[in-house]
Amino acid sequence: MPSQYGQFCPVAKAMELLDERWTLLVVRELMLGSRHFNALRRGLPRMSPALLSKRLHTLVRAGVVERWEEGNRVTYRLSESGRELEPIVDALGRWGIRWIPELGDADLDPHLLLWDVRRNVDTEAVPDGRTVIAFRFPELAVARRWWLVVAADGVDVCDVDPGFPVRVAVESSLRTLTRVWRGDVTWSEAVRSGELVLRGEPQACRALPRWLRLSATALTPRPTPRDASLV
Repeated sequence: MPSQYGQFCPVAKAMELLDERWTLLVVRELMLGSRHFNALRRGLPRMSPALLSKRLHTLVRAGVVERWEEGNRVTYRLSESGRELEPIVDALGRWGIRWIPELGDADLDPHLLLWDVRRNVDTEAVPDGRTVIAFRFPELAVARRWWLVVAADGVDVCDVDPGFPVRVAVESSLRTLTRVWRGDVTWSEAVRSGELVLRGEPQACRALPRWLRLSATALTPRPTPRDASLV
């Protein structure tokens, strides 16, 4: 049962629903276009299926999320009240990237990173036909390679070689690519430093930053060093 604050304050009443662990991240995933349970799971890889089901049930019961049955498939989407949370979640993301920039090792997740990159691919900028982008994180002991496959029927992430020619290969530490994705450093800065290496067709290597649009918060202005020291 959600926490009860015992206050009439509307902030307290809202937080009785929203401050349960993972709840706002479920809302975030629905904002970003996930509509089915498995897609939500891929955006929340460390959340158990049982807990995800519980949070969805709570949000549906509260009227924040709508549940639709389409044949044998269940679809979830934000209701009118859920959509009113979008600017709040967006503001939290921008605040977090401005004032809580540190990343611990536990914050780094290759599955989540590539899933996020997948949904921000600019498919109109990528050449027609099939384009495969390979990613390698040398410091990871297991499953060190991933492939992003862009085709006419959409974009997918594979952790098994799909067997198609690779147009661009990206090699960096997981932390470096995560920082590029967040906008902490630019593609060109990471390449110049040698922390990120691009191999493949020269034209494709130059175009890659245009193909892979950064996270929605990447362009958020960062505080000056003096401002940051106040936190």
